[in-house]
Amino acid sequence: MGRQIIWSEFAKAQLRDIFDYHTRVASERVALRLVGKIAACIEILHDNPDAGRREDLLADYPQQFRYLVEGNYKILYYSDAATITISSVFDCRQNPVNIHLQK
Repeated sequence: MGRQIIWSEFAKAQLRDIFDYHTRVASERVALRLVGKIAACIEILHDNPDAGRREDLLADYPQQFRYLVEGNYKILYYSDAATITISSVFDCRQNPVNIHLQK
């Protein structure tokens, strides 16, 4: 069995914001499909926590951040022996210097 995946409160809020935005500008069906793709993308991490590339923009943090990409979104995470923590879901259409992990 793989590692447990935990979503930070910040990442959960970002996912809700993504859902709300796409519900407003497209439809609830589109929003559900997008959020579902983001959630499905991380399933690979259960058994392969190093699947994502290292995030150089967050190299100053004590955790070693990695990321996966789904559509326009970069899913930032780090892992330890038992868990994988999803820290942020970043819209890549923004300036990369705007990547942050908490409000």
